[in-house]
Amino acid sequence: MALIYRQEIIQDITLFTSAPKAKFYDRLFECLDLSDFPESTATTGRNGYSKRALLRAFIVMKCECFSYVTDLLDYLQNNLLIAHYCGFNILKPLPSYHTFERFIKNLDNDILKDLMKSQVLKLSEMGIIDTSFIALDSTPISANTSQNNPKSFKKNKFSKDNQPKNDKDCKLGVHTASNQHNERNFEFYWGYKNHVLVDCITGLPIYELTTTADVADSSVALDVLSQTNEFLSVKECTFIADKGYDVKAIYNTVKEVYFGECVIPLNKRNSKNPKKLSSGHPICEAGLAMHKDGKFSDNGRTRQKYCCPLKSSKCAVCPCNHKNWNNGKKNRGCTKYVTLPDDYRLSIDRECISFKKIYALRTEAERYNSRFKSTKQERLWVRGLNAAQNLNTVAHIALLAVAAAAIIFKTEFSIRSLKSAKRSA
Repeated sequence: MALIYRQEIIQDITLFTSAPKAKFYDRLFECLDLSDFPESTATTGRNGYSKRALLRAFIVMKCECFSYVTDLLDYLQNNLLIAHYCGFNILKPLPSYHTFERFIKNLDNDILKDLMKSQVLKLSEMGIIDTSFIALDSTPISANTSQNNPKSFKKNKFSKDNQPKNDKDCKLGVHTASNQHNERNFEFYWGYKNHVLVDCITGLPIYELTTTADVADSSVALDVLSQTNEFLSVKECTFIADKGYDVKAIYNTVKEVYFGECVIPLNKRNSKNPKKLSSGHPICEAGLAMHKDGKFSDNGRTRQKYCCPLKSSKCAVCPCNHKNWNNGKKNRGCTKYVTLPDDYRLSIDRECISFKKIYALRTEAERYNSRFKSTKQERLWVRGLNAAQNLNTVAHIALLAVAAAAIIFKTEFSIRSLKSAKRSA
């Protein structure tokens, strides 16, 4: 009798949920394999709720682009059929705000990472994802603290000594506030970073890592490649990244360990480009070609020294009356040093057409970061590193599940677009 009553209830609640939305989540959860995810009910709470149901609910939250759990709770209350698809018993009260908060705060992030890996491997076996062209990029994640509020008038709110009290894990970071190349506009924030390795052909994530905001992008690149290679080979890959990853260790590792190629622009690091002749000799400020004056090795690099062409003359006068000429010393005149391209990093021709075309694929990483932030991951509602890691990983899992559903059910919408997926369901 109870079963018949339950079926009648489910039939009745379809009147309150749009058919496309119900169809979308039915397909989405069908493509999401949670067989290795713990099914045991949460240890907290009077009734206990399935962990798989709570995870599905958070996936709904990311797909609906809700900023807060309160929005998710309202949505599930008004769409009980979707709550049923998540795995909740809709004849009983749904989980409270604190149940969701405890779940995302205490869940082991390795479990979610294993789930994401299984999704990537499944798409790889289907021939969708591969590592031929991969790009690494990071996106800032603001912590849930009043010091990130632009309307806050606290003094020294972006001082390293002024650690937010409500989030002891977050750190002070900086990110560019403009995409214009001729603008140097930066903003400070308290929070975290999400580093994502993206397949540049499909625009789908392969591996993700959340760190505090003070961690440099280049310092985690080798760890990301190593962790990815453990479950999906990155051998003979083309690694694409911006100039923030212009570090010799990354070049050498990709070349020597993974037998791949790097497509990374040079980071000038405030170095000046002296004017040169076609022979490579630099030109001094007086307009004279400088002469070679020996080579020397320094910090694993070979540098060519150039000196003033009038250095050996006893009666010459510097045409521009440079201060180094009138220094009163025996070794007069200007000197310049040019690093010789004797390593892989400096041997790359960054002006060729192939380099520019391959580097243009890096925009797929930026597009994916935009889709990731559209799930309302730009600013957190939770506090703590583990909760931030879990929410970020869930967002990636949700976007991968949408792509898998589009491929398995052969729908017309793009595997990159969450909005078109819900619209065409």
